[in-house]
Amino acid sequence: MGREAEYFSKDFDWEKLKQEVESNPSLSYHFQPFDSISPSLPSPSQDSQAWNQFHIRHSTGRERRYLLKEFSELLSCDEYSKVLEVGCGNGSTALPILRGRDNITIFACDCSNEALERANKMIEVSNVGSVAHRFHLFHCDFSTNGFPKWLACDSCQGNFLQKQHNQFPDAEENKHTSLNNSSSLGERKCCTGGVDFVTLIFTLSAVPLHRMPSAIRECFSVLKPGCLLLFRDYGLYDMTMLRFEPDKRVGFREYMRSDGTRSYFFCADTVRDLFTGSGFNELELEYCCVKSTNRRTGKSMRRVWVHGKFQKPF
Repeated sequence: MGREAEYFSKDFDWEKLKQEVESNPSLSYHFQPFDSISPSLPSPSQDSQAWNQFHIRHSTGRERRYLLKEFSELLSCDEYSKVLEVGCGNGSTALPILRGRDNITIFACDCSNEALERANKMIEVSNVGSVAHRFHLFHCDFSTNGFPKWLACDSCQGNFLQKQHNQFPDAEENKHTSLNNSSSLGERKCCTGGVDFVTLIFTLSAVPLHRMPSAIRECFSVLKPGCLLLFRDYGLYDMTMLRFEPDKRVGFREYMRSDGTRSYFFCADTVRDLFTGSGFNELELEYCCVKSTNRRTGKSMRRVWVHGKFQKPF
């Protein structure tokens, strides 16, 4: 087995980690009931600004090369399949997908304009061929505003992309601006259409818990029947969760960093309830437990992620 495959296998048992963490008195505050009387939640615009600042500070990111191993359906899919990447960040998820298939199209959105700029730049400087017609950025906070209608409609989508090309044939940098312009989307009564895959890779955890069900229903609405949502996000007892101090808790298993960005840590049962409650069928759901070593400090790190595949019924 190759090094990359070994790295993303199960390096330790999640149940044993659970017992260890929950028996540690110094970590007990993570599992105490959360007082519902708390400061008002930040507005969506404040969330977007926090993520703008995050991407300004963290200007680089590593390509997620493991994705095509974990989600091999992206390699074996039909030609000209369409992927919706929700929360594209700096493009680290889109790039390996574009490299892996030369006839796949990605529609990528984020609530942060700074993230869209960086994703656009990452793809532009890559050596991936024919990207201009296969990578389309647009601004969207799917947890509050939903997706634009053209995304779920073949004819509206085709009309929009033709209009985009006519308006900006030599201005690739204006791509995500035009996609965000509702006057150019030609939104009208939509036919049945949609995308073949939705990817939610370290995105849902940034959404306030009370908005997660509606956000997942939005993903369900744009998928074609029988197609897949691919999920990976922070898992309960992950190292980064245990590092949060008590004053960073903003909900049960929900934390806010000092920069205003938030993170929720999922257990498998919560993920199952969220997705099946929105109409999906569960195909795969498991913890991914990875042990790595900090090269600078030599300290061992135990990372926990939740991996899932969910299908929209036929």
